[in-house]
Amino acid sequence: MQTNFRLGSVFLIMVVLLTGFANWRSAGLADDVQLSVGMLALVLWWIASFVACFGLRVSRTLLFPLVFLFWLVPIPSFVLNKVVEFLQAESAVAARLMFSLTGVPVSQQGFALSIPGVNIEVARECSSIRSSVMLLVASMVLAQVSLRSPWSKAAVIAVTVPLSIAKNALRIVALSMLGTRVDPGFLTGRLHHRGGIVFFMIPLTVLVLLLWILRRAEERRAPLELNPVKLQQTQVQDPN
Repeated sequence: MQTNFRLGSVFLIMVVLLTGFANWRSAGLADDVQLSVGMLALVLWWIASFVACFGLRVSRTLLFPLVFLFWLVPIPSFVLNKVVEFLQAESAVAARLMFSLTGVPVSQQGFALSIPGVNIEVARECSSIRSSVMLLVASMVLAQVSLRSPWSKAAVIAVTVPLSIAKNALRIVALSMLGTRVDPGFLTGRLHHRGGIVFFMIPLTVLVLLLWILRRAEERRAPLELNPVKLQQTQVQDPN
């Protein structure tokens, strides 16, 4: 283990400058932005201190847990609102496509959908931002512990976005169809308000299946690890 005070000191100075800038502009920043900047400075301080004490080589080895610390930084409201609006819009489009595929007449205006028997609004609560973040975090952890290829890990993490949108759309379609075809109580019942875990298990199962496929593919592509001594003996015995 070799310390790296020079690089660590550079990071620490950057953290001090960031903190000073945040304090200087504190009057013009919203409370949630101040909290995000403060937590970001704290996480960067931890990482810089780790690099200074343990060096760059050890830090590279532990890059994932160090970067994972950034999840401690709360997302500012102006960023979170954009993400929620994106999930609302894409969930509405995906739900309209699912209705069309099942032969249900549907029309869309913004975040509102209309099918025979009910009008649906994809509200902020229907964006499933919490479950989407949970799925993203789970994909990062599962990809890190299950896969070796950076490209495979990136693919697993990237697929969580369409999976989250498809899950939201499936929930909207399922509740709407149950409410119009079976019992109107499904539109306001427990499955609507507390059934998120049921629909969350569907993309999680798809994610685990994708991880299994990619891991099997990596195992087939991985070169055989040969013992150098045995390899040398094989070359000596080979008459060619």
